[in-house]
Amino acid sequence: MFNRIITGMLPLMPKKLVWIFSRKYIAGETIEDAIRVCRSLQARGIKATIDLLGEFITELAQAEENKKAYLAIIERIETENLDANYSLKPTSFGLLIDPEVCYRNVREIVAKAAENGNFVRIDMEDSQCTDLEIQLFRRLLPEFPGHVGLVIQAYLRRTLQDLRNLTDLNSAEHPVNIRLCKGIYIEPEAIAYKKYEEINQHYLEDLEYIFQQGFYPGIATHDQPLVDGACKLIEKYRVPKNRYEFQMLYGVTPELRASVVAKGHTMRVYVPFGKDWFGYSTRRLKENPKIASHIIKALFVRG
Repeated sequence: MFNRIITGMLPLMPKKLVWIFSRKYIAGETIEDAIRVCRSLQARGIKATIDLLGEFITELAQAEENKKAYLAIIERIETENLDANYSLKPTSFGLLIDPEVCYRNVREIVAKAAENGNFVRIDMEDSQCTDLEIQLFRRLLPEFPGHVGLVIQAYLRRTLQDLRNLTDLNSAEHPVNIRLCKGIYIEPEAIAYKKYEEINQHYLEDLEYIFQQGFYPGIATHDQPLVDGACKLIEKYRVPKNRYEFQMLYGVTPELRASVVAKGHTMRVYVPFGKDWFGYSTRRLKENPKIASHIIKALFVRG
């Protein structure tokens, strides 16, 4: 109850106060901030995926602005010699307003990345978006094989079937690229697993299916048992190191991240930036009330 009260108050808190906690997990407000973080990661042998913050827009004019912003980001990043690709949220491009407009916007971004030999990840948002975002991925992949991927959330009860439904898109030359994460949005128990143990169980079941089918997984987790379980599956299926990668969020579990890199696995870090960091932070914190204790600590700790 206390945690939910604290996180419920977040939108009412001064931005400077929320930033005390958020700054560890967000590169900053500008593309220069994102580039700085990506260079720092690259110096340690870590790849990046760049995400301009913003989602759930209310007007299509915002979608057009976001599209232009992403095209400019790609233009800039491709001149910086960074080992980074791109991640985007379809609701930023009008998914829940006009799916066809969203498709055209995202297609233009994927095409721009593909021209430069790069890659765009379609993020998975809450359950109202799941079918729409899978459909978007299915439309884009045949035109841009090897240049577009999808996020799948292990805590949804439908996930294994969703993976099965993607096998028709897979090929040895261009394996389906799936970022497998646990999932953070609050969903009803009817559609989502709730217990830690059962989410982890289904995560590893989904990952094993991904390896069995020859998909390319982004193993997105900050959970030591899942890292250990993934390593056992990699060994079991003798998966070459160029056919998977681990993925983590910027600022989260850096010690675990370093241990994975030290073992020779490919690591990619999600680097969010943008002026909409406040909305992003408050939404994410409200979706995970257990973080409230960290917020309290941040009020008293500087540095």
